[in-house]
Amino acid sequence: MKGAMYSGPGRERASFKHLGHLKHLSIYFRRYGWILSFAILGILITNIMSAFVPLLMKTAIDSLADAAAPPNLAIPALAITLLVIVRFFIFVITRRVMRRVSIAVSYDLRKRMFEHIQYQGAGFFTKFSTGDLMSRIINDISMVRMVVSFAWVNIITFFFTVGTGIYFMVMLSPALTAWVIIPFPFVAITGIMMARAMFPYYRDQQEAMAAVTEFTQENLNGIRTIQAMAQEDQEIERFNRISTHYAQMVYRATRFNAWLGLIMPILTTASPVIIIFYGGSLVMSGEITIGTFVAFFSYTMLVVWPMRMIGMSLAMFTAAAAGAERIFEVLNYEQEINEVPDADLPEVVRGAIEFRNLTFNHPGAARPTINDISFNIKPGETIAVLGRVGSGKSTLLKAVVRLIDTPRGSVFIDDIDICDYPVKGLRETCTLVPQDPFLFSTTLRENLTYDNPGREEHLITDAAEAAGLTSAIADFNDGLDTIVGERGQTLSGGQKQRSTLARGLVRNSPILLLDDCFSAVDTETEERVLSGLSRMRSDKTTILISHRVSTARHANRIFIIDNGRITESGTHEELIALGSYYADLAAIQSDQDKDRARKSNLLHNLDEDELATAGGDP
Repeated sequence: MKGAMYSGPGRERASFKHLGHLKHLSIYFRRYGWILSFAILGILITNIMSAFVPLLMKTAIDSLADAAAPPNLAIPALAITLLVIVRFFIFVITRRVMRRVSIAVSYDLRKRMFEHIQYQGAGFFTKFSTGDLMSRIINDISMVRMVVSFAWVNIITFFFTVGTGIYFMVMLSPALTAWVIIPFPFVAITGIMMARAMFPYYRDQQEAMAAVTEFTQENLNGIRTIQAMAQEDQEIERFNRISTHYAQMVYRATRFNAWLGLIMPILTTASPVIIIFYGGSLVMSGEITIGTFVAFFSYTMLVVWPMRMIGMSLAMFTAAAAGAERIFEVLNYEQEINEVPDADLPEVVRGAIEFRNLTFNHPGAARPTINDISFNIKPGETIAVLGRVGSGKSTLLKAVVRLIDTPRGSVFIDDIDICDYPVKGLRETCTLVPQDPFLFSTTLRENLTYDNPGREEHLITDAAEAAGLTSAIADFNDGLDTIVGERGQTLSGGQKQRSTLARGLVRNSPILLLDDCFSAVDTETEERVLSGLSRMRSDKTTILISHRVSTARHANRIFIIDNGRITESGTHEELIALGSYYADLAAIQSDQDKDRARKSNLLHNLDEDELATAGGDP
């Protein structure tokens, strides 16, 4: 865990520069502009209706104060009732519209983020963890959606309401108005200063929430490992520290928000106090009537209330800016894998592959993962790739399907640069079965037919049989309709590997890439799987990575990769005769009596090499 997670909050100097992140939301203002305009118009109409109520009250009260004139109560009372009823319906409709816009914005943003994430590469997921992305999609979008609908409307109606109220106040008593508005600038400035200081509070709160989500997601994914190593208490303690930090950030932001909510009402009480003393003296001197005093007080409250809330409205902008910064940090992340516009997939793919001086260096790596690799694969050939851990085998397969940004002019399929293939079409043509078997939390059938649920039953059965999965399916009570659980947790390691292999085989693609898919199966099962593989793909290209000689010996050709370079190539017999790495590996993995002495000697030499290497490390 990063130590900074538990350190004190990083305060920034208050600035409005952070509100610049809200410019990214302009697309939604344009998309829902006419709906928001309708909502704004409705709220302005309700405010105008509210502005006429004090005038009607003035008329009624002054009629009671004038003994010479008959009381005028019925007409003002009926007018006020009608205004309140009409205002109620307009207000309900406009607020409903605003909430629908708020929901629509969050819906659009979540779809946009999810779609954007789907096409990202390894570098993106190195920078952004799953828990962090979940926090941004859920919590940050919830903060942002309010500014598109409510915050902008509140700001617009604030200026309109204040302007309307001051207009009627001046109309009733210019002298009293001049005194009453004296505190207004101080109230507004205080609200603005406090609101702009809230950005780091909201940002730190969201980052702390992301840390909680990230930790929880990672912990639940690794719950079996945690329980197997009896580390439950340690994980609970770690969660307590992270959640306590989040609680502190929430408390800090809430406390500052509470101060804002406390200070603003205190500052705005100055205006009512001025009205009571100075306005009361004007009534006693006969300069204004009691009705005017009451109406003026009502207009003051009409102005003071939104001024109290200006800080909260600006705080909403600040919170949304903090959320928008985190959201658009993801959305502005450029795709690592770009394709040629309007690229077309060839009608027929034969399956010929050529690696031409392929070199690839992972960001931050000290040396190239793959270094100047060149070889050809004929259509229908089965190729095996062996090598030490970290030698570049998996990277080679990822280069074929462009899971890494494959350099142009390095990999060709049927003499066409793979950079000229559409990425989706390339990955449909070349099926990659990854090293880490992943199954979705659904039925086994839906996992096997993930890319095309409408496949015929016999195709699923053939693929399952070729993958050596038939006996396992027969043991399940529900057969193919068995729920495999999250990440296939109800299956064994070998069953998961064979399931992902069957999912790759059922596609019957021209090129199949198998990344060490037999590591969790026994040798007897491996032989059955390889036999099924040979039967189903006798005329199609297959590249398989393995650490087993028993697997590689079935291939037409075998390539040995070491430190990103091809060091050996040939058939099983040719490499055995060569007497180098492959032959040594075959001897180590062999149980034959004649190889035991050689095996013991090789293991001794490997131990000495590892000690020498460790001694030479800086």
